[in-house]
Amino acid sequence: MQFRVIAAIAALFVSLPAMAGGILSDNIVIDSEVLGYKVQFRAYIPDGTKKDDSLPIAFVSDGQWYLVDGGMVDVLDREITAGRMKPVIAIFVDSGEPGNPANNRRNDQFMCDPTYAQFYRDELIPTIEHAFPVSRAREDRLIMGLSFGGLNAACFGLMIPDDFGLIGMHSPASGKHLKLLADMYGDRETLPLKLFFSTGTKRDNTKEARKFHRVLKRKGYDVTYIEVPFSHDWDNWRPLIDDLLLTFFATNP
Repeated sequence: MQFRVIAAIAALFVSLPAMAGGILSDNIVIDSEVLGYKVQFRAYIPDGTKKDDSLPIAFVSDGQWYLVDGGMVDVLDREITAGRMKPVIAIFVDSGEPGNPANNRRNDQFMCDPTYAQFYRDELIPTIEHAFPVSRAREDRLIMGLSFGGLNAACFGLMIPDDFGLIGMHSPASGKHLKLLADMYGDRETLPLKLFFSTGTKRDNTKEARKFHRVLKRKGYDVTYIEVPFSHDWDNWRPLIDDLLLTFFATNP
């Protein structure tokens, strides 16, 4: 897992002088024994981070899209600098193959895949904890994503609840998968999870999203639910990135 290499890179980030915003690393590659292939991510470290901090952490599925299409680093900088949000380290996990982004593995990884969950539990989370000044409490650890990535976040809530206490979903897809999620959450005992869940009302999975939301409320989950008049695209998701983050990390909830 090359802990020493990643720790050395992280040490460089936290030792840099204060900047107007946070620092975004280059790609960092993990050669996963669990998955049998390499996975890359980029790390966002907020301005003023110290080596002995214990910061909340957000794992972002489809991280490459949240960076480019979502402009999420700007959102983090803005909300943290304005004092509305706690400093948070974000790990943008790329679903594409390192060196060959056209090979996007999300359709396999994000389908409640136990091997992918094991990769997070046994390899990725320990690597991040070893390298970065993050909290090890599940209540400070978020998994978030859009569409199939939102589905993945919901799956992780059931599959590895000891690792993730915070679940963020932008338009979890598709309608049939939302029906499955509603059944899965409905049949399981209520877990200590806090959730953010949004959907569009135009050409999105609104009907099934509302049913899933009703199941979550019936089961007693702490869930923030938002509908917006947009489709299954970035016009829907981009303006809700700050809503999702502030649901979990607001300085003044």
